[in-house]
Amino acid sequence: MDSNLQRTRAPSTAHAFTSANDSSHAGHDPRGLAERLVVGTSSGHRHGPVTRIVSPSDIGELIKPFVFLDYFDFTPTAAPLFPMHPHSGIATVTVLLDGELKYEDTTGVHGARGVLAAGSVEWLRAGGGVWHDASPSNAQRFRGYQLWLALPAALENAEARSQYLAPSELARTGPARVIVGTYGGISSPVESPQGITYLHVHLHDGATWRYATPKGHTVAWTHVNQGALVTSQHRIASELAVFDESEEDIVFTAEGETDFVIGSAVKHPHELVLGHYSVHTSQHALARGEAEISRIGKALKAGKA
Repeated sequence: MDSNLQRTRAPSTAHAFTSANDSSHAGHDPRGLAERLVVGTSSGHRHGPVTRIVSPSDIGELIKPFVFLDYFDFTPTAAPLFPMHPHSGIATVTVLLDGELKYEDTTGVHGARGVLAAGSVEWLRAGGGVWHDASPSNAQRFRGYQLWLALPAALENAEARSQYLAPSELARTGPARVIVGTYGGISSPVESPQGITYLHVHLHDGATWRYATPKGHTVAWTHVNQGALVTSQHRIASELAVFDESEEDIVFTAEGETDFVIGSAVKHPHELVLGHYSVHTSQHALARGEAEISRIGKALKAGKA
């Protein structure tokens, strides 16, 4: 699920991002209240069992701190899919919708390992450097999202930390599970930076739901994996929609049983400096992260990590 990034900008896939500039799309909900506008959509690119929706070198520049998003949906085989690999400067959030996830990481003194059931969430703050492995544990349908968040400068080289949360540990407000941040008075147990909200939402056919944008969250997007959403006169199905940089609410109406994720945040103020498996705010921070990744990798090979 993870992208092998390059130090220089990878060739942009922004051509897959369709701009929505028609002023006739200016939004009103049925009650006459202002509504946030869709400014572009993308269906992403299929890479084997994974659909790459967002990368740091394209749409990730528009919606940072959300810099990478994969949606995966496949039946596993016996072959290993995501062997041990490193990260730094980011946090990864994996939302498992179906299947079981076997994980291992190098956080703490002895690392962490185990198996997560459907509905669980993995939070891995790579910070200054970590190695991890996340793969299906059986042959059941394996479906979910992996999101990367660019960390603020104060955390991008901090100690790596991980949390593995069962479905019962994630509270709901209305139709939404609060994965990261606080929404509707409900806070996620994920130890995330301030100014980020990430929800997993399920709406029944014909239901209307208003996303009350948190103060200062000028970045907002959604991705629909089942059914369809109608918002600001756009129909979104099996794709990503990016909203304009404002603080207006977003009104959704479901067509069919509809499942989606939505993220909003205070915009990440830094340039995205890319490594092979890392995103940092400066070349100096990237060099520190990659040095720690190298140290951990050597220890792993020597059997000491």
